[in-house]
Amino acid sequence: MRAVIQRVSSASITIGSECTAEIGHGLLILLGIEEVDTAEDIEWLSGKIVRLRLFNDETGVMNRSVQESGGDLLVVSQFTLFASTKKGNRPSYIRAARPETAIPIYEQFVQKLASDFGKPVKTGQFAADMKVSLVNDGPVTIIFDSKTRE
Repeated sequence: MRAVIQRVSSASITIGSECTAEIGHGLLILLGIEEVDTAEDIEWLSGKIVRLRLFNDETGVMNRSVQESGGDLLVVSQFTLFASTKKGNRPSYIRAARPETAIPIYEQFVQKLASDFGKPVKTGQFAADMKVSLVNDGPVTIIFDSKTRE
């Protein structure tokens, strides 16, 4: 699994002309899933996101997790995180999981994240044409890869 985590002041998903999900301050999580991802990847990534200290404490130091800061989470599936640009100029997405594999893993991840977080997690709609709006706070952006544990 790959995830791009952005600390946001606000973020929202629009499908068509309807805003389907939105959060105030918190984390926007762009999530890519590949065929070989397992429950172990879900467990590791969920734990890292919930415990990640990206929010300022009273002294202005990034020392609080999203839970401790009272923030929210918004997860958006994004198969393009597994794009390969090694050959030519048209990206290949061969490493991205096909929907029949990716959807159950995505749903398990969202459930695990909500469980670890202790409250519901907002989501985009898998495979929809979504417009993602965000105000990156900082900016703070972190990239995770569950295979390299980084």
